[in-house]
Amino acid sequence: MRALMLALSLSLHPAGDHAAGDRWFGADKIKHFFLSAFVESVSYAALRTARVGRDPALVAASAVTLAAGIGKEVHDRQAGEPFSVRDLSWDLAGGAAAAAILEQAR
Repeated sequence: MRALMLALSLSLHPAGDHAAGDRWFGADKIKHFFLSAFVESVSYAALRTARVGRDPALVAASAVTLAAGIGKEVHDRQAGEPFSVRDLSWDLAGGAAAAAILEQAR
């Protein structure tokens, strides 16, 4: 839920700070969503396999997913591409969706 609130607050970021080609919807955004959901799920599964408790595993998996999303945007920035808050918002939404599903699967 916190990740969804963060994604919403990031979505309110002024539109003028985004690159002209960085739209809210597109194939790239879907990739960000599903890759983050995948990272969340795999991280959680790996932690549970290592016998980490459910709540700590979910928190740690969310941290891994957030770090991966931020890391990707930092990498983009260092490669001369813009840091995309919109991409990061989709990353957060994908991680939050996976976390919600994992939470309900108890």
